[in-house]
Amino acid sequence: MIDLHTVATPNGHKVSIMLEEVDLPYKVIPYNIFKGEQFKPELLKINPNAKLPAIVDHEPLGGGEPFAVFESGAILAYLADKSGKLWGGTPRERHTVLQWLMFQMAGVGPMQGQANVFFRYAPEKIDYAVQRYQNETRRLYGVLDGRLEEREYLAGEYSIADIATWPWVRIHAWAGVEIDDLPHLRRWSDAIAARPACQRGVQVPGAIDPEAQRKWLERFRAGLG
Repeated sequence: MIDLHTVATPNGHKVSIMLEEVDLPYKVIPYNIFKGEQFKPELLKINPNAKLPAIVDHEPLGGGEPFAVFESGAILAYLADKSGKLWGGTPRERHTVLQWLMFQMAGVGPMQGQANVFFRYAPEKIDYAVQRYQNETRRLYGVLDGRLEEREYLAGEYSIADIATWPWVRIHAWAGVEIDDLPHLRRWSDAIAARPACQRGVQVPGAIDPEAQRKWLERFRAGLG
């Protein structure tokens, strides 16, 4: 059994989608980040950076004591190793997957995350910041569109690279970035959205508490969050 410490964010959805795809048993331990629950001592023992998601595998690879893994990309790689799925069968295939996984972790996630903040949450709209991060997100989407022009998925076959990237592209409008003129990216996104495991995974851990989110947003805009 795997304990999934998670929240309803793109990074959280990566891991629940992966667990659904590879059919590993897991227990959901949800957190309300708008109430600061990510700073609970029990989570800090698993991830000292107080970020979600994180997992604890009670039957880890190689045996031994339960094994904790944090950072969503590392979790995907671990689960791919554990299940033997969605990771590529040869060194060339695996490193192709790894490149596009890192593209998401170092590029799409951080840039789109900042676009979300400055476009949606900032107490005042700073046009330079909004445009800077929206434009960079859009540029990265263009790279993905070009990559997908001649292949069905980012690494050829469906893999953890797609699982890592899709939850972010799925919410492109939240960052104020459109993909209507990126046909290959739209085709890819629609295909992944139709996968039953993805449909189940994005329902984990459930709805965000709107009242807690509202209070957090008020504190954030006041410089207290």
